[in-house]
Amino acid sequence: MLSLLFVGFAVAAADIKVTDYGAAGDGITLNTVTIQQSIDACNAKGGGRVIFPAGHYVSGTILLKNNVTLLLEKGAWIVGSTDINDYTNPDPFKDGLGVDVGWALVAAVDVKNIGITGQGGIDGQGSKLKERQILTDTRPESQRWGRRPFLLRIVRCDEVLIKGVSLNYSAAWTTHYFQSRNLQLEDLKIRSTGVAHNDGIDIDGCQEVRIRNCDIVSGDDALCFKTTSSKMKCNNITVSDIKLKSNQAGIKMGTESMAGFENISIANCYIYDTKNGGIKLLSVDGAQIRNVTISDIKMDNIRTPILLRLGARLSVFRKGQDIQQKTGLFEKLVLKNINAVSADTTQLKAATGILITGIPGHKLSGVTLENIRIELPGGGTADEAVAEVPEAIDKYPEVKTFGPVIPAYGLWARHAGNINIKNLSFLLRNSDARPAVWMQDVSGLRMEAGGFPATKNAASVFEIKTSGAVVIERSKVGAGAEVFIRTDAQSKRNISLKENQLPSGMKKI
Repeated sequence: MLSLLFVGFAVAAADIKVTDYGAAGDGITLNTVTIQQSIDACNAKGGGRVIFPAGHYVSGTILLKNNVTLLLEKGAWIVGSTDINDYTNPDPFKDGLGVDVGWALVAAVDVKNIGITGQGGIDGQGSKLKERQILTDTRPESQRWGRRPFLLRIVRCDEVLIKGVSLNYSAAWTTHYFQSRNLQLEDLKIRSTGVAHNDGIDIDGCQEVRIRNCDIVSGDDALCFKTTSSKMKCNNITVSDIKLKSNQAGIKMGTESMAGFENISIANCYIYDTKNGGIKLLSVDGAQIRNVTISDIKMDNIRTPILLRLGARLSVFRKGQDIQQKTGLFEKLVLKNINAVSADTTQLKAATGILITGIPGHKLSGVTLENIRIELPGGGTADEAVAEVPEAIDKYPEVKTFGPVIPAYGLWARHAGNINIKNLSFLLRNSDARPAVWMQDVSGLRMEAGGFPATKNAASVFEIKTSGAVVIERSKVGAGAEVFIRTDAQSKRNISLKENQLPSGMKKI
């Protein structure tokens, strides 16, 4: 389907230059009206290209129409006005924090066969807009940020091509695609930092999506999948060859998670210098995360490589249009061929590689971890090995929600089931007195060919509580801990150990 983009109107396409309608690329003139007139005229002729020659075209909200592509020639920039009153909201909703959002610089609503291509770009001037806004908007920052415009919003559209352009410095989320189909996002360069909530790419309840060969540096989540409505899931999506740097997460599903995330493949990505997480998959509003594969990922200098969370916040983001959902689930989630190096300092007092947690009565299940290597700074203490972790059943899901201390340096799992792990290994730059693996209320976990480094002063390599049907085989363990597995009586009867390589003198259980 994606390969057919724009075929329908290419033969009779019209070329219209915005300068022919009076637009001035002088970086001063407000061109909202003249740019919109160019788009409307192109649409009236049956569609085609609206061409921006080199220059800086200041504008407020402009709306794409059926069969229209914006062509930004080399040196051409659409530049966002710094006056917040120059923007409109084509589709209001609330974000995961309950803030009213949706204003935009470039938007499209209920149209098809549209695009933005070329060697130019769009610059939202986010920091300058904020500076001007806060002179008169006296609300707390947590409330007023939502009035700032997204750079690009695509709402309920079909057949969309965004290719080759640069997308810079949004005043809020950079790009937001909502309930749209047949999206192709390719060869994009995103540089969006300077104000809060600068997500890179947000895919919100979209289907038949291809994202490839993009370079994203974002102030908030770099590549984020959301479902702010229960009426349309994220489905049939492929992502490949992406570079991601973020002040929050590199790859994220949720937090807004009312409808499912299904049939998604993400491969060959490089995540670096993130300040919150590498991969975060979060169902807290009812989503089913099903048939998702994330593979061949390299992460450098990231905080907390992997967080998987099933919770029951159960928020509704479009009041009057939607209803609260039931708690969701995970099924057939595969993370494989991942090499991660943690930053020295993370959101936690001492770093942890992988967090997997459901809630009482709702296990996070159906997960495969394969060929994963994580290097961590270590430094955890014996006191931290017995830390209590809050359930946070209905809270906003972040790594810090479960901190500041996690009682394992490698894998922490709670309220989980049907977990298959093969070739999971950890490396420590400094010794860590916490166990490598800590699990509670886990049923049906199988770990094969694990690798756990030598430590000092650790009581155990595994800590297992109130769990059953746990199999650990062919794992290689370094020296230092007193015992391989420390467990309670209930769990001890349900642990199977096979062909593990333990150092001399270490007790099995």
